[in-house]
Amino acid sequence: MPFCEVGRYQNLDANINNNGIKIFYRTYGRGPIKVLMIIGLAGTHDSWGPQIKGLAGTVEPNDDESLADDPSSGGAAGVEVCAFDNRGMGRSSVPTKKSEYTTSIMAKDALALMDHLGWKKAHVFGHSMGAMIACKLAALAPERISSLALLNVTGGGYECIPKFDRQTLSIALRFLRAKTPEQRAAVDLDTHYSQEYLAEYVGLKTRRAILYQEYVKGISSTGMQSKYGFDGQINACWTHKMSRKELESIRAAGFPISVIHGRHDVIAQMCHAKRLSEKLYPSARMVELNGGHLVSHERTEEVNKALLELIEASQSKRSSYEWTNLSTKSSGCKVSQISVWKAMSSSFIVESVEKLHIFMLYFFGLFVIAFQHLRRGMMRFKPVKVEAALTYN
Repeated sequence: MPFCEVGRYQNLDANINNNGIKIFYRTYGRGPIKVLMIIGLAGTHDSWGPQIKGLAGTVEPNDDESLADDPSSGGAAGVEVCAFDNRGMGRSSVPTKKSEYTTSIMAKDALALMDHLGWKKAHVFGHSMGAMIACKLAALAPERISSLALLNVTGGGYECIPKFDRQTLSIALRFLRAKTPEQRAAVDLDTHYSQEYLAEYVGLKTRRAILYQEYVKGISSTGMQSKYGFDGQINACWTHKMSRKELESIRAAGFPISVIHGRHDVIAQMCHAKRLSEKLYPSARMVELNGGHLVSHERTEEVNKALLELIEASQSKRSSYEWTNLSTKSSGCKVSQISVWKAMSSSFIVESVEKLHIFMLYFFGLFVIAFQHLRRGMMRFKPVKVEAALTYN
């Protein structure tokens, strides 16, 4: 099986956290154009299936032992794609300490994988948490990046908190209760796709019914994510932050960037993606699509088109100002003192609202935990008949 031993490609200091860590990966297609795909929280490498097919021309992985370039085979555009399982998920190693999961550490995993493959440069595409990792990778080694695609991304930390409404509260409660592949599949559908998309009919069945069966099958085959892996990857998202210096190093590198987002994403709010794209001006282009968090599946053709345009912009060495669709006004390059004061005031208000938002979610979480403990305590003292009536299974 194709594994990358991370510690073999990093210095002695980095090996403290990476001794024994193995990253499972697959490569698809052949050609001089290299694409590294980084998946998000609780996802596995095959979640990139529609993009692998669109770019490499096949979803059949290359022979494990053969990594040599062969432009005559694979996708029509001569593209070789590598997708992998992040640490904590799938067939990759699962460290038990939360401290071994940060977007910086996981970016170094990705860099080690590029070294393992012998790739000097690559187009790096990331989704959700994978997009956070991609940002860290681009800041860590900008000279190794040909282009950068950030799908359904946020800036990490409080920006990971979903929109506070009835739908997301319902999803959160169902997620906490999900103990079987069937229960988890039902929650994942509402998390990944827009309601409009799920309600569409394909023949006699809705997309929800079709996807539900596929999700149950997929989760059953890969297994539920371990507690160590889930807690660790959540920690990576929560502690993620891009400094001004890191953002500047990405901008200075000059490679084109696409920030692609679904308008109906209930997990990663679009306002955060827009803010990040503006911070990356003039290198970034904002692409808004009519989809949910897994817009790469919901709007496959449009996403693949955007990715191919990004590769073409990099290959043709198009200037940043030709590539971007953002205005100088939104980038905040030239502002008056009054504008700065307004921005600071606005930032203070937004920050206060965000802190209140976190405060409310924190107490909601405590309420849910207290409720669960109370329910378990009551079940111990109630007669058997009442206990059966209170059981969710």
